[in-house]
Amino acid sequence: MSALNAFHESLPYIDDEPTPAEREAAESLIRAELSRSSPKPAPTYEEPTFSPLIELELERIASQQPLKAVDLERYQTQEPFADSEELSTPEDRHRLADALQKAYISYTYLDARAQNLSLLDKWGKNAWLIGNWELENELKTLERDLAETRRLIDVLTVARRRQQEEVAAEMKGLEETWKKGVGRTLETEIAVEQLRREVLEELRVRGA
Repeated sequence: MSALNAFHESLPYIDDEPTPAEREAAESLIRAELSRSSPKPAPTYEEPTFSPLIELELERIASQQPLKAVDLERYQTQEPFADSEELSTPEDRHRLADALQKAYISYTYLDARAQNLSLLDKWGKNAWLIGNWELENELKTLERDLAETRRLIDVLTVARRRQQEEVAAEMKGLEETWKKGVGRTLETEIAVEQLRREVLEELRVRGA
């Protein structure tokens, strides 16, 4: 199956601007074509299916319940135990174990954060400068490509205008010749039709 090639038939540097009547006639043809065309029916979509976790999350959002994704209490400062306090009950020992676990989590988080801040202080400036340098080079490349594309567009526009202006007189002459040829063809057809009628009338008179 061969692809259809589209050709731009406009000659903006030769053709005259359409008159209001011509524009209205073209727009009326467009409106008539649109009135005859029927839009495609809207596509049908299947009912979405979600996993149980997504269903629970949608129910939480519908009920406007707050999100409890991360327990922030583990990062909060724990109340210290008094030195004289004795762990006499299982509840006290459980509370102490829970406090130690939260303290360990906080320590691990703060230690990792301290390491990250140390690395950022040591290497962050260079990484930031290198990143800016790469972005600047990319921006310069894009600006250079944009300028080259605009230059090519300007060159093409100038060449197109020059070509149309060079053949403008020839195009006008061909248009006038075509109009005269069409006019002569119509005149010939009218004369032939008139002659045919005269012949038929003459034959009818002789036959009578």
